[in-house]
Amino acid sequence: MARYEHLPIYKQAMDVAVHFEKVVAGFSRYHKYTLGTELRNKSREIVSLIIRANAEYDKPPMLLVLRGQLDELFILIRLAKEVQAFKSFAAYQFTVEQVASVCRQNEGWLRSFKGPQDGPTQRGPEVGGRRLRARPPTRAD
Repeated sequence: MARYEHLPIYKQAMDVAVHFEKVVAGFSRYHKYTLGTELRNKSREIVSLIIRANAEYDKPPMLLVLRGQLDELFILIRLAKEVQAFKSFAAYQFTVEQVASVCRQNEGWLRSFKGPQDGPTQRGPEVGGRRLRARPPTRAD
């Protein structure tokens, strides 16, 4: 079994889950049992996905699933803000910053598995420190 307690992304995601447990306690009864439950469950699911991704040999597919779950969590957070479930704007702001940190770490972890050929920008050949350009196609009819 792979160790995961040392991972910064795991620590941050666990902090987010604990934060949701505390913040949801301050929601009104209606939001606590509807939106609050979803926020708590989603944050725990994210922690589980991080543990699973760390144990996988082929991590990128699981990290892509984690990216989707983080996007869903952001949607729930935004919905909670719109219905004024958070007690204060500061609670909302802190929550968004913490989840954004987990997202950045996930993207970094995902990027670490991609080679230079997988990136969005492929560099052309270089000669003498200058990059060669592709010659524009000519019509040779």
